[in-house]
Amino acid sequence: MQKGALLILLLLCFSCFQTERNCADFKTGTFEFEYEIDGILKTGKFVRTETLNVDFFENKVDSASIRWINDCEFIQKKINPKNKSEEKAIHFKILTTSKDSYTFEYQLAVKDAYKKKRVEKGIAKKTK
Repeated sequence: MQKGALLILLLLCFSCFQTERNCADFKTGTFEFEYEIDGILKTGKFVRTETLNVDFFENKVDSASIRWINDCEFIQKKINPKNKSEEKAIHFKILTTSKDSYTFEYQLAVKDAYKKKRVEKGIAKKTK
């Protein structure tokens, strides 16, 4: 019986654990992230202000507007989309933070009725 009570107590303690999320530290700045295309690992860079995100990848520059929902979530929409899929807004959510990086997930802000919901994850490192 004592082992059962101890197990329940331990489970209660672990279920109360909250991951660190100092999202406000990552609302603005210069960041790097790694991504893979055709099995090749590449590094991208982006600069984010309160209302704008500028991506630098593969010698291209791309801009998007940002609308913060709260300190840890925002909606990003391309300013000059080149096709219908680029017109779709993306919902970003910061899941965890550390001293100089954060883990995030992203998905379409509005679910496409004809496609399976797709959620991707990534890690961004703050460089400035």
